[in-house]
Formats: sequence, structure tokens, C-alpha cells
Amino acid sequence: MPFYVSPEQLMKDRADFARKGIGRGRSVVAVQYADGILFACENPSRALHKVAEIYDRIAFAAVGRSNEFENLRIAGVRLADMRGYAYDRRDVTARGLATAYAQTLGTIFSSGGEKPYEVELFVAEVGDAPSEDQIYRLTFDGQVADVQGYAVMGGAVDTVAGFLESRFEAGLSLEEALRLAVGALGHSDSSDRVIPESDLEVAVLDRTRTQPRKFRRIRPGDLGRMLGERGPASPAPEDDDQSAAVSPSGVDNPADPTDQTSGATPPLEHPVSGEPTPPPSDPVGPQEPPVAPPIDPRDPLG
Repeated sequence: MPFYVSPEQLMKDRADFARKGIGRGRSVVAVQYADGILFACENPSRALHKVAEIYDRIAFAAVGRSNEFENLRIAGVRLADMRGYAYDRRDVTARGLATAYAQTLGTIFSSGGEKPYEVELFVAEVGDAPSEDQIYRLTFDGQVADVQGYAVMGGAVDTVAGFLESRFEAGLSLEEALRLAVGALGHSDSSDRVIPESDLEVAVLDRTRTQPRKFRRIRPGDLGRMLGERGPASPAPEDDDQSAAVSPSGVDNPADPTDQTSGATPPLEHPVSGEPTPPPSDPVGPQEPPVAPPIDPRDPLG
């Protein structure tokens, strides 16, 4: 029979598992400004995006396992396209997508047959006026929160949120919102770090665009001009799980018996005397074969 686990303990263990996976990632920030909503995160990859477009006025951002939130993003795009085609484009709203995502995440979290998704999501929609903007934050267990002004998920949430809370003001310009978001991403309890433009992924929902699609990415070349002078860039801290035990020189040394990385074997022992055999002077040339032990005539197997 399987061991009994109380439902409270089971849900707590699943929640702790999901939080640990999400906490390993880097934060994503959403900030409202005068003309729309800005998303910023530290992402050196130019192909794997954490922020993407879902529909005309709707954007999607995520932290956690990339394969899991990519499946959710694709499902959201398909749902929005089908609803807009079957009914009307105005019927596709961030609230409807957030509800669908919440149902999916909640069902996966409460089921005992598979592990919970290690993801958190932003679903945002820009309106015709700042008061009509919507930002929904969805957690791994399907909870939905309607946030205003700014929002943070993943990584050091408390530190980044505290930085934004002390400096955010309504009606910021795009440049001011960008500098605030990037400064929050590089802020820590010990010191502030300058993130290079090439490691930033920034996108906006711009209500001033004349096209129906309001989503726009800000390229690294434009980021440098908008951020201004910030000082020398600082490298990102390495993750703990990326460190590996290597030899002090950085490469394997097969000739060193103490090098555990190379897996080198200790020197052979003489079969009769038991003394270690000295290494040959020329490791490439021919080597003397080991001497066979003497045969005891009284041994019946000899």
C-alpha cells in the first residue's frame, strides 16, 4: 500500500518545489508608464525570449522553466486567435486569457499525477487610457492578482519590489520607466550592478502606435541611448549549479594520480616485491611488461 500523506502536507511540498524552481531564475519587471506598459528582464539570449506578444494589445511574460511557459504561451496564442476569428477581435482580452491560464495551472497543481509547473506569468493589456491598462500576475498554483503601477516575479522578488516601491511614480515617461526597471533588476542588498544592454530584454505595449498591434521590442542599440551614461557594466553572478569541480589548472592532468577529474590510475606495483613501479622515462616509447609471479609447484592450480 502507498504511504499516506495528508493533503495539507502534499500541497505544501508541491508549493515548495515550485517556489524553489521559480526562485532560481532572474526577475521580470512590469512597469506602467504614461503611454503604455514596459517589461524588462535580464536575458542574454537573443532567441529565447521571456516576453512575447499574444494578441493586438496583449503581452505575455514568464519566469521559470522555459519549456513549460513556452507551451503556455503557444496555447495562449492559439486561444486568442480562435476567439478573435470566431467572434470579434475585441472579444480577446487579458482577463479572459488570465482566467484560462489560471484554470490550467490550478488543475496541474492540484492533480497528483504530474509535478506542478515551475512558472509564474504576467498577462498584460494596454488600453486607450492609463486607467484602462491591466496587468495580471499568475502564480504556479493558479492564483490571479490584478496589479497596478508595477509588478515583479521570479528571482529576488522582495528586493526588487522594495526598490520599485520607493521610487515608482505615476505618469513616468518611457525613458524614466526604463531606467527605473533596469535599476531595480541590478539592485541587491549588498551593492548595485550595472547590467549591460546586450543582456537586457525589454519590450513595451505602446498605446501611441497607429498599428493595431501595440507590442514592440526595444533593441540593445536603442537601450544604450535611452539609458544614458551608467558607468562600467558588471557581469552577472554565476549560478551555483553551473560550478563544476575541475583541476586547479583548469584542465585534466592524466599524469597526476591525485587528479580526481581525470580518473588516472595509480602506478602499478611489482608482482613479487610489491614495490611501486617507477614511471617510464619515455611515456610514448615501449614499456617493460610486468613480470609474472613465480609458480608454486605445490599449488594444484599452478
